[in-house]
Amino acid sequence: MGFLLSKSMDQNFKNQQEFMLLNARLQMERQIMMQNQMRERQMAMQIAWSREFLKYYGAFFSLATFGLTVGAVRRKKPGLFAPVIPLSFILVYQLDMAYGTFVHRMREEAEVIMTQEHGRLDLPHGTPTFESIEKARRAKSSLSSLLEK
Repeated sequence: MGFLLSKSMDQNFKNQQEFMLLNARLQMERQIMMQNQMRERQMAMQIAWSREFLKYYGAFFSLATFGLTVGAVRRKKPGLFAPVIPLSFILVYQLDMAYGTFVHRMREEAEVIMTQEHGRLDLPHGTPTFESIEKARRAKSSLSSLLEK
């Protein structure tokens, strides 16, 4: 009788472990999907911001270029046209960020860094662990209790 009960309990325990493992896996997959969706939304907002900024900067650049060109021709001073050069670099950068391959090139460079220069990504004192977080939490908790007294 005890053997049958023990065997049944072992089977229930194994079934429960499998269920918990499956549940943890589903939870992690959902967490990964949620984080990826948040990342995609943040990137979409950044690209949208770049496109909106480009509209305003494009208008400013056009007016500034027109004004500086007219001023340089009327006064016969080509030096007045000089600010157009750095302003055009900013315009091209914004165009590339908003509509070009900037994001793709940035992603490729990030992949190179992650594969070939992984040491640059290390955090000071390494990756936080459960133990280090608990140690800091306990230290803060004991400090808070000492301050309350």
